[in-house]
Parts: sequence; structure tokens; C-alpha cells
Amino acid sequence: MANIKSQIKRNRQNERRRVRNKSVRSEMRTRTKAAVSAAETGAEHAQDALRAAVKRIDKAAAQGVIHKNQAANRKSRLMRRTARPS
Repeated sequence: MANIKSQIKRNRQNERRRVRNKSVRSEMRTRTKAAVSAAETGAEHAQDALRAAVKRIDKAAAQGVIHKNQAANRKSRLMRRTARPS
């Protein structure tokens, strides 16, 4: 346990950020999985699911949850997985 006042405050801030980032990261993963499964099954809403996943990835990068290069890598991998012929 921290004894220094500034470190106690820093711990509180980090915990709040961790919880906020956790929900953003979870939403991003959920949308990505939904897009991949929709593409694999050939569902008619596959394009919408892909668009939603890309939007969530971009939002996470904009909020600083993930790095912009990480967002680009994730989108690239997602596009390749959804474009793969079934």
C-alpha cells in the first residue's frame, strides 16, 4: 500500500482508467469475433458486422486504449480473415 499522497491518487486514477479501458477492449473483441463468425457462416449481415468491428477498433485507438499501429494491425488481420474464401 502506498504511503505517498500523490501515489495514492495515482493508484485511484489508474484503477478508474483500467475499468474504463476494460469495457472498451471487451467491446472491441466482441465485435471482432462477431464479424469473423458472420463471415465464416456467410451471413447477410457480415458486412455490417465487419463495419461495426472496424469502428470499434478505430474508437479504441482514438481513446488511447490501443496504439494506432496496433489498430491498423488488427484491422488488417480482420480484413484478411473475412476476405478468405469459405
